[in-house]
Amino acid sequence: MKRKGLIRYLTEKGCIFEHEGKKHTLFYNPQNGRSATVPRHNEINTFTAKGICKDLGIEVIRLK
Repeated sequence: MKRKGLIRYLTEKGCIFEHEGKKHTLFYNPQNGRSATVPRHNEINTFTAKGICKDLGIEVIRLK
């Protein structure tokens, strides 16, 4: 999946951008206090995207 699509999904679910690193972007979920890093690649594989959602404690993204 595209990185932009994953970031859009995370923000729709209430996650907040924390900061940008050299290789990753950190997102924080204020509802449960959990955080996760999103790699700065154009394409993020399905397994990684689902893991990020689980780390943040939000509904796992459904991919077509």
